Amino acid sequence: MKELFLKHQTSILRFGGALMLIIGFAAYFWTTPKQGISENDRAAANVARMEAQSMGGSSSIPQKEKPSKSPFLKKYQDTQASQMRYALIIMMILGVGSLSYSFIKKGSST
Repeated sequence: MKELFLKHQTSILRFGGALMLIIGFAAYFWTTPKQGISENDRAAANVARMEAQSMGGSSSIPQKEKPSKSPFLKKYQDTQASQMRYALIIMMILGVGSLSYSFIKKGSST
């Protein structure tokens, strides 16, 4: 097994580095939140608002809104997002390191 790795070390390092970079970038862009809302989301919100008005949902007495997320859930999601961000950064650094190490010429040791 060791001989196989040493024989194909350059190919394995290049493939592994490229794979880590591709997975890192794909996961980063997958988890990045959308900056705006789409036209479909805006239209669905308008329809929901009009339905609430027609059903008498809007009254003159302001109702107290419940928070959408508890503080514990919000903190958990923030911690999870930061862990994912750090894992992606480490994965990209390892990918670049592996890829660049595979291009270093080895000196003869005779």
